[in-house]
Amino acid sequence: MLMRRLLKRSMYIGLMCCLYSCASYNEKITPYYKEIAAGSYTEAQTALNQNKLLQKPRNKLLFYMEKGRTSHLLGAYTESNLYFNLADSLLERGLGGTMDAAVGTLLNPMSQTYKGEDFEKFMIHYYKALNYVYLNKPEDAIVEARRITIQSQEQDDKFANAKNRYAADAFSLMFQGLLYEHTGDLNDAFISYRNAAELYLKQPDTTYYGTKIPVVLKQDVIRTAALNGFEDEKQRFERIFNLKAPASAPGGELVFFWENGLAPIKQERDFVLARGSNGDFAFTDGNIVVPFYESYYGGNFNEKSVQSLRVAYPVYVSRASYFTGATLDNGKDSVRLQQTENIGVLAFKTLEQRFAREMAKTLARLAVKKGAETLVSESAKGSGRNGKDDALLKGIGYGLQLYNLLSEQADTRNWQTLPATISYVRIPLQNGDNTINLTLSGPNGATETRVFHVQGTGKLSFYNYSTLK
Repeated sequence: MLMRRLLKRSMYIGLMCCLYSCASYNEKITPYYKEIAAGSYTEAQTALNQNKLLQKPRNKLLFYMEKGRTSHLLGAYTESNLYFNLADSLLERGLGGTMDAAVGTLLNPMSQTYKGEDFEKFMIHYYKALNYVYLNKPEDAIVEARRITIQSQEQDDKFANAKNRYAADAFSLMFQGLLYEHTGDLNDAFISYRNAAELYLKQPDTTYYGTKIPVVLKQDVIRTAALNGFEDEKQRFERIFNLKAPASAPGGELVFFWENGLAPIKQERDFVLARGSNGDFAFTDGNIVVPFYESYYGGNFNEKSVQSLRVAYPVYVSRASYFTGATLDNGKDSVRLQQTENIGVLAFKTLEQRFAREMAKTLARLAVKKGAETLVSESAKGSGRNGKDDALLKGIGYGLQLYNLLSEQADTRNWQTLPATISYVRIPLQNGDNTINLTLSGPNGATETRVFHVQGTGKLSFYNYSTLK
């Protein structure tokens, strides 16, 4: 009797723990994200520091990226790079290992070390480089530009030039060109601009992961080709793009980045076992169908027990942005900002590209769990007193079945304070103080204006502004 009471109590505790753990990552970090969306970045830092989940060892990368992001939003650029460097260090050393893989197989991927999405790693370089520019450390910004090249090579090697895979990041290559131009390295600037442009030109409609090739990038390729004396390249791109590059401004130019909205969040989607019209079983979420093999059930498949077969997979969910467009003017010229990165599309597409690999891992986890269930259940048969089933083992088998059902959880973590989209434009500056007006387009024709003051120095300047709602 005592053993039965202990078993019931442990099952109850396990059930409560599993129900809590089934909440998505976004739901567990809600206070922090609410402050971010409200623009209350100081309060967001406080909520972040108080969140115990993010400070767990398995979530260190996320914690450092979020700390770097909020510090950047607060204008604390040195502190921001302190945390981004810690994130970089984790990535360079490598995350995970044998034990971490075992945790993912025996429990769920949410309990593993978070290793970051590929596009998140590129965004670390973006924010680090901007921080260095604002801190007047151009040499360090160029280090980040070179690291974009290394990251691009690693990404290309990862997919071995496979078509329709995220093997390069056009935005990062374009941004790399701007960094080189900022320091006067026009040769490397041209190479970076050309590499970015070629990614777009390889697509049938010159659209790369939801972003049409920006006019600014077209102009930058032509202009830097001309400045380098690459006449053949200049004429080639003039023919392709059917335009000429604008003349240089006496006070230099401002590159203005508008980071709008918030990146999509991950939620869990259940795939349950169902019988098709042909009588075969398959996992389905109502849209996608994944074949079922009896080996997933430990080799002892029983149709009466299929109600316990469930696998969880992450899906992205978009968050609507309040603002839909923006223009920038300097009192003389008014230009519309052009999208240069769509993190929403990137997130959906990259997850879609690895669906087969991730689902294979999920089904392997199911096979291990069901194998353990079967082993315990079979051991209980006839092993009790007088040849009866062992009640304790049978109870443990049911408990294990319940635990496996409830502990099945998708990894719903991602860097959720990234913007949904990044748009940019180059606008001429006059020497000295320049008043720059950003007009934001909202719903029902509503507009809001932000005013900035930028010094024209004859060089390329940077400014990034976020509307995270």
